[in-house]
Amino acid sequence: MVKLIRIGANKIGIDGAIAFTILSRIIQAGGGVISLMMVAKCLTKVEQGYYYTFGSILAIQIFFELGLSGIITQFVAHENSNLIWQNKTSFTGSVESSSRLSSLLRFTLKWFAVIAILLFFGLVIAGYVFFNKFGKENINVDWQIPWLILSITTSLSLMVSPLLAYFEGLGRVKEVAKIRFLQQLIQLLLLIGLFSYGFKLYSSPIAATLAFLIVPIWIIFSSKIKMLKFIWTKVDKWTVNYRSEIFPFQWKIALSWISGYFIFQLFNPVLFATEGAIVAGQMGMTLTILNSIFSLAFSWISTKIPVFSSLIAQKEYGKLDELFNRTLLQSTLLNILALTTLFAIIFVLRYFEIKIGGKNLSERFLPYLPMLFMMIPILLNHAISSWATYMRCHKKEPMLVPSLVIGILCCISTLTLGNYFGVIGLTSGYMILTVIAFIWTYSIFISKKKEWHNG
Repeated sequence: MVKLIRIGANKIGIDGAIAFTILSRIIQAGGGVISLMMVAKCLTKVEQGYYYTFGSILAIQIFFELGLSGIITQFVAHENSNLIWQNKTSFTGSVESSSRLSSLLRFTLKWFAVIAILLFFGLVIAGYVFFNKFGKENINVDWQIPWLILSITTSLSLMVSPLLAYFEGLGRVKEVAKIRFLQQLIQLLLLIGLFSYGFKLYSSPIAATLAFLIVPIWIIFSSKIKMLKFIWTKVDKWTVNYRSEIFPFQWKIALSWISGYFIFQLFNPVLFATEGAIVAGQMGMTLTILNSIFSLAFSWISTKIPVFSSLIAQKEYGKLDELFNRTLLQSTLLNILALTTLFAIIFVLRYFEIKIGGKNLSERFLPYLPMLFMMIPILLNHAISSWATYMRCHKKEPMLVPSLVIGILCCISTLTLGNYFGVIGLTSGYMILTVIAFIWTYSIFISKKKEWHNG
């Protein structure tokens, strides 16, 4: 039986890393559903608006992280391809690659320690200014301390997450996936318990803080700390130069990521400011499920980044394309299945007027048409992100111009159409721009692949 399961898993592209990532995404998606019910049961509609708008404002960490974690994974994977691991904590091989790997570790720890401090002050100020201005009529909502706790935890997470990206670059994708799965599970259980005991908006900050502690504990009390110490001592005259190697790549990705904020995270704050906390809450609840679906499907691609980078470093382009195309097909089919299932479930909730704690759960989601306008971009963005990942594994960023243009247009569309036509205008404008981005990205993907591989 176990053998049959393994054969079936291999046919649909599920390896160990993907398996744990899938479990993590299932916990995230299932937890999203459970948290939706807990939010609907334990929070008022106004508090729900705060709950989901918190997440959108926390996403300004993009402006501080600037895509560097993904770059670290790719750079580490390229150097790691020249090394032979003797055991879990040491390796032999190219002295140059060993030294460059060590310099990457030193850079990662120093850089993100500074960025995390800046992020903390940025989050605290942005949150207090926004909610004091647009939520001043909601005087009964206790949001100040929860926001402070979330700001602290998010900043600390920014210090640790690049280390996970570093481990992934070393090929420890399965181990990282395991620890992220454990984090998701613990955070979900804590969230359920805290909501049940009436912690309201405090529930998510406390759960996130306790779940965060899993990563530093795992690093300190395992072989990972010995591995890091071993790599730290390998620095020599060969180092990775940030200005000449990382920055020319990063600034393009950074602008793309910043554009992504205006594409994906502006909906809730705009609706909160223009239509109030209740509509923002509906958008937030709908996006929570849709983003879980996107993350689950994209895990097929994201767990392969070290493999893609390694194949590119060895110029095994045939194997690269075979693996990428198969993975993209598998993940796209999963995406379609999940979106169809979600639409059917929401239809059933509305048709039978299913209630949670005496509250109609269907009222917490967007109406059908705007919901459909958000579902179509989720599918298209899966392909867009997959093609962009493939190209970025070449240590290149050809998505700068499209990301900037679409980001600016999406920002204008969200602010303008959202203000004049409400949620219908906001979502329809987003869908049209995503279709344009899909066509544009595909043409770049085909063109660049021929250029780089033929060269």
